[in-house]
Amino acid sequence: MSSLEELQALVHDKYGLDPSSLDPQASMREAGIDSLALVEFLFEVEDRYRVSLPATGIDTLAQLADAVDRLRSSQASAQAA
Repeated sequence: MSSLEELQALVHDKYGLDPSSLDPQASMREAGIDSLALVEFLFEVEDRYRVSLPATGIDTLAQLADAVDRLRSSQASAQAA
């Protein structure tokens, strides 16, 4: 399962939103996730994946999945070195 699919499943579990109805390129706010819920969701993602996300610039699931993938990849590279 890709990070995007995992994140869509997490949105479904947390907010009850159907993953197939979530446009990865659309603002998560358009899906009904308000600013406070978005911040809480980002903290949960950081805890789940053990990453530290950038403070700004993440508004879509696609951006979030890309950030998670990049951070996980860099962590794996650092552990392998």
